Amino acid sequence: MLGNLTGLHLLIILGIVVLLFGATKLPALAKGLGQSINIFKKEMDSDDKKAKGSDGTVQNTAVPTTTAEPVVNQAPVVNPAPSVQPNTDVHTK
Repeated sequence: MLGNLTGLHLLIILGIVVLLFGATKLPALAKGLGQSINIFKKEMDSDDKKAKGSDGTVQNTAVPTTTAEPVVNQAPVVNPAPSVQPNTDVHTK
């Protein structure tokens, strides 16, 4: 599917991206993307270290079940509906 892309196609796509985002915002977007990738890699490494024990074997990370009695008078958790913000960009003539 992407085998037919040539250098000219990639230049056209790059031009469209520059037109959409502007040349001043592209470095900030690239920096944010790089930081996000680094954070993702660090979190993946920390998860791997949590799963492995000190001797290199994989530990059981499942949450143990308890036989404690359930809480009787606990209120149910209610998630609020998403709020809709009014459109303040309306220009009047």
